Amino acid sequence: MTQAKEVWITGIGIVSSLGEGLDAHWDALNARRVNVDETRFAPYVVHPLAPVSFDAQIPKKGDQRQMEAWQRIGVYAAGLALDSAGVKGNQEILSRMDMIVAAGGGERDIAVDLAILNAAAKGNLAPGFLNEKLMNDLRPTLFLAQLSNLLAGNIAIVHGVCGTSRTFMGEEAASIDAARIALARIASGQSDIALIGAAHNGERQDLMILYEFGDFNLKGKYSPVWSRDASHGGFALGSAGTFLVLESREHAEARGARPYAKLSRVISDLAPRKQPGAVTRSLEAMWSKLGLSSDTGYVISGATGADAVTSEEKAFLRNHPGYAVRSTGTIFGHTLETQFPLGLALAALSISRGALFPPNDPTGFEVEKAGAPNQIVVEGAGHWQGEGLALVEAVG
Repeated sequence: MTQAKEVWITGIGIVSSLGEGLDAHWDALNARRVNVDETRFAPYVVHPLAPVSFDAQIPKKGDQRQMEAWQRIGVYAAGLALDSAGVKGNQEILSRMDMIVAAGGGERDIAVDLAILNAAAKGNLAPGFLNEKLMNDLRPTLFLAQLSNLLAGNIAIVHGVCGTSRTFMGEEAASIDAARIALARIASGQSDIALIGAAHNGERQDLMILYEFGDFNLKGKYSPVWSRDASHGGFALGSAGTFLVLESREHAEARGARPYAKLSRVISDLAPRKQPGAVTRSLEAMWSKLGLSSDTGYVISGATGADAVTSEEKAFLRNHPGYAVRSTGTIFGHTLETQFPLGLALAALSISRGALFPPNDPTGFEVEKAGAPNQIVVEGAGHWQGEGLALVEAVG
């Protein structure tokens, strides 16, 4: 049996409510900074994207114009990851670099939606009205909502990533499986190098309406994730893009690349959520498969703040009191497909910087933990379904 290849994280690209790039994020995390807006979409709370000059990674204005915000965020973050890995513009590598993107259903054109709904409400839906709107009011890339695989297509166009391409849908679970499959392909020798990640635009009224139907939105005042409960719970949508370059150790060493960390395991599950305690049991079962070397360590949690699932995540984390926890939802908001790759990126960044960033939690659930982490567990549980754990480790 062929021994599995070691998989390194050699590139990280992050753009979020805290800014862009690794230094800006590391500084913001250590300053315990949170960028939150309680008024623009009141009563809903959002973590808006920090100001970004998209020209730096998407130089053609025509390319920018044909993308909606979630695509610009993703293409930008992908460019940062390629720069970080030292492969930006390297056509030999990019031509065979695989890509796995986790994406939502794309953005709707609110103005067109409103025009159609208003016409319907006033009884003005003449024959052919809908066809006329579709043909004249929407971009060629739109059919009321953008196609999910357009993000991967635009990364290929702008950055020249032209190996195999896969786009996964399924909210938070999509990015867990994107990481799991990329890791498995590289570890087995089916792939040498891959770009994985996701992007999310949380500043969308259509999403807020959608999640309000399920009572998922945090309303009124912002509070850290671990402070939220049934009386004041839910998630604050966040805008962010995160991409990672994964490659085999042999491939990275051959081109002289230095790793941030290695991705050792990614495990996913789909718990029967109607059964109380199912999420806690799912996470415990995956935990036992990680092969952890100690009963103390570090966890970066993608907890959403939606009460039903977050309370079960909290019960799981309490079963491992030796592990210091950090919540990405408190700092970045909930970024759906981007939440798990964001956790992977922060774990790799923390290992490369020799410390876990400080807690940002007034409840005391998150605690200080000194020392250089050798292993960090990344945990994610979707607001509706899907769970996953990953193990990010220092390179020996």
